[in-house]
Amino acid sequence: MAQGNATTLPAVGFVRQASILPVLGFSATTLWRRVKQGTFPQPIKLSERVTAWRAEDVHAWMAAQGNSQQAA
Repeated sequence: MAQGNATTLPAVGFVRQASILPVLGFSATTLWRRVKQGTFPQPIKLSERVTAWRAEDVHAWMAAQGNSQQAA
């Protein structure tokens, strides 16, 4: 986990739902709805009970959201 600010995502590696929700600013329900709709990156099943996202994918998604909001 990142040092200092608890809402900072690592640049690379895997991040779990509890780590990304504070950064994204929406609920777990919205997160999973967006995954299902294909508007948020698909998670990776690391084991039977562990699901995570690639930090790189989350950062790219966040950057794209900023770009699309600026274009609107």
